[in-house]
Amino acid sequence: MQELVADGILQEDKIIVESKEAIDEFYHGVWYGELEGKKLRLDLIEACLLMERGRLKVSDNGKELKINDLIEMASDLDQRFIPRYAVYKDLRERGLPVRMGFKGSDFRVYERGAKPGKSETVKWVVFIDYEDYSCEMDKLGKAIEMCENIRAEALWGIADDDGDVTYYIIKTMKEL
Repeated sequence: MQELVADGILQEDKIIVESKEAIDEFYHGVWYGELEGKKLRLDLIEACLLMERGRLKVSDNGKELKINDLIEMASDLDQRFIPRYAVYKDLRERGLPVRMGFKGSDFRVYERGAKPGKSETVKWVVFIDYEDYSCEMDKLGKAIEMCENIRAEALWGIADDDGDVTYYIIKTMKEL
């Protein structure tokens, strides 16, 4: 069976997909994007991964974009796009349902098999940084507190220049 290749249209900083088959497969099947009526709104990170996998074609004003075009555009909008994309891709390759973050986080990760519309619990709240970035203790403390409030773990994804990712679970901080 041939895999579906959906068409998406760039609208500002999102990709809009209108195909019912694509919505069924991408949203209901593997939980990409957000539903807006009868349309699927994909974040640029989600769209780049689907493009890289050959599952999505994106056009802007009738011109088909290449993945490098979209990555360059996303990098112009978000200076942390490259490490965020590396972590997103790695988590998805591990078979995890990944959603866009909230309250200063980059992503939310659920247990394998989680589907939209169910009251699933967030397993990890993911924060992403470059390998050579020095993180402020205040940021760590706020992240841990937020995760404790929703009964999730704070997961720090550190991406190096080669796109390799190392993860750290941060559970508590103590002053010395």
